[in-house]
Amino acid sequence: MTIFDEVLQEVDKRCREEGIPMLGPEKAEFLTTFVEKARPSLIVECGTAIGYSGLWMLEKLKAAGKGRLITVEIDPDRARDAQAHFDRAGFGDLVDSRIGNAIDVLQTITAPVDFLLLDNNFSNYFPCFQAIEPRLVDGATVVADNVGIGADSMADYLEHVRSRYDCQTCWFDTELPWVKRDAMEVTIYKKIVRNT
Repeated sequence: MTIFDEVLQEVDKRCREEGIPMLGPEKAEFLTTFVEKARPSLIVECGTAIGYSGLWMLEKLKAAGKGRLITVEIDPDRARDAQAHFDRAGFGDLVDSRIGNAIDVLQTITAPVDFLLLDNNFSNYFPCFQAIEPRLVDGATVVADNVGIGADSMADYLEHVRSRYDCQTCWFDTELPWVKRDAMEVTIYKKIVRNT
């Protein structure tokens, strides 16, 4: 077993025992297929928790030999735990962990973003998307978690992206203690050119 597998197992176990939100392996494997396909230079993640999804994405970035992750968590204790997990797994040099309200933190990012994961408070999806949109490159991949269980709370976000961009909703049966069926929304962002 690699150190990555060991750390991932520990994080998975703790999330299940303590009810800490995480993707679970079914959705994480799906997410990483898009990371592999996009080969992003910069992933931005809203909602680090203790690093479960970050570990999956960082493992793909390391394997690709390119890219980095900026991950945002509002809870300082969880953010510290996540960073410790990233460091132990050997990914510390690829990740920039930031603590604070995602809407505020996203406005401080100046680099082009080609991959975005929304996995924080459901009602913050649209404000977070709007905060980072000026940095999104044409063709950026945007993945939103929990669009099955959280659809009502993120209705503004879903209406916005579904009416403007190429989107797909993918459903999953999961083995998580708190949810057995949920969905992810994958959006390919396109810059809208306005004629002047």
